Parts: sequence; structure tokens; C-alpha cells
Amino acid sequence: MDKAPEKKYYQISSLEKGLKMLETIIEHGELTVTRAANCLELNRASAHRFITTLRDLGYVRKNQHNNYEATFKVLELGMKQADSFEIRRLAKPCMRELSNMFDETINLGLLDRDKIIYLDKVESRELLRMDSGIGTSCEAYSTALGKAMLAFLPEEELESYLARLEPMEPITPNSITSVDKLVRALNKTRRDGYSIDNEELAAGLYCVGAPIFDFNGYPVYAISVSGPVARIKPLKNLPGCIIECAAKLSRQLGYRKTQPGLRPAK
Repeated sequence: MDKAPEKKYYQISSLEKGLKMLETIIEHGELTVTRAANCLELNRASAHRFITTLRDLGYVRKNQHNNYEATFKVLELGMKQADSFEIRRLAKPCMRELSNMFDETINLGLLDRDKIIYLDKVESRELLRMDSGIGTSCEAYSTALGKAMLAFLPEEELESYLARLEPMEPITPNSITSVDKLVRALNKTRRDGYSIDNEELAAGLYCVGAPIFDFNGYPVYAISVSGPVARIKPLKNLPGCIIECAAKLSRQLGYRKTQPGLRPAK
């Protein structure tokens, strides 16, 4: 008989459940107490206590439909955290320069728990454009930002990531759905110094990205240009411009190699 997972001595169950309640309300947009209870498999009385505590602390409120929704206090915390990333300040001039050159959406992201988190962006002025909000996340293997960082992770870290992947659910018909295909894509990224997302995250969307390294040579961030396939794919000078921008930011973070990212595939 399998043993139940051992409870960590420092884990506070009520805090864990309260945070999960807040995450659930944010994920769904708004919830009744009953629906929130069902989502978290709690009884209604317990769910009500968590929600009212969050309400008293200012993190949720009851709207005109008598559902509970997150308040701007949550957004305020998120923005304070985003502002703590120095890379946003450093990257903004490069991002604007790329935006002026190509008039497409410029994205800045980091890898967190196997997902890409969008830290910042400069919007395209075109009507048809990528629309990933700051703070949103998606699977790393489905994005140019993610593949740019994954390709240059330390070998053990990459192997650990790959071991956690399967099964890989397709997002579009072009999505990578096997570890072997992803490894081939990452090998190409290491050879070229940049990554691509060829309609893997969204149909019709093409993206080119490059890694940003810290002073230890670790791929801490990535930058990308994204837009419709018909506009982005023909831009032959785009990869070189992305690499140059990423290299400049890497140097600002203390990386000293002249061409970050260009090394033979393993």
C-alpha cells in the first residue's frame, strides 16, 4: 500500500488553501462561494471563511452579480514585483528600437517553473498583432522565448525539464509534441543563436527570439519579436537584430563573451 505523501513540518495548510483560493478566483475571473468550494474540493463553510478573509484583507470583493472577484490590490502587488526586475528598465530602449525597426510586438520573458512569464512588451501599431499580457504564462516549449532559454540551460537542468514534459499536449497543428522534436529544435537554436515559434503557440503567429545571459552565462531572460507569419517570416535581417539586442543586454548584465549563445550543439 502506498504511503500518503509526508506533510512538510513547516507547511501551513490554511495559508496554502487561502492562496489557492485567491489563485482560483483570479483564474476564473469571478466565482460564487459554492463554485469556489467545488473547484478546490472544500465544503462551502470553509470556502466562505477563506473568501471573506481575502475580502477583509482587500484582495477580493463581491461584485454586482454577487460573485467574488480579485481587486486591483492583486494587480498592484504584481506590478510592484514586475518593477523590481531591473531587466525591464535595461531592456526598454532595445525593445523600442526593435519596435521602430519592425513595427511588431516585442516581448521580454523569463522561465519560471517550466513556463514562460511575460515580463514586458512593446505593442505593435498594427491591428493584427500578438496580444499576450504582462504577467501571463505559457508552456516554454511552445514559444520562441522559451526555446531561446531552454537551449542554453545547463545540461542537467535541461534533462530534468525534458523528463517532466511528456505527454506534450498540442496547442496548434504546428505544436511540438515530442521530446525528440524539441531536442532537435533546441540543437538548431544553439547552432543559430536564435529560436523560432512557427505557429506553435497560435495559428498564424510567427516569433523569433534570443537568450539574454547573466554574468555567469546563464540564460536568465529572452527577448523576441512576434507577429503574423506573412509579415515576420520574410524579414531576413530580423534574427541578426534580435541576437544583437540580446547580446547588448547580456553585456549590461555582466556577460563578457562577444557572441552569447553561439556554441556547438551537444
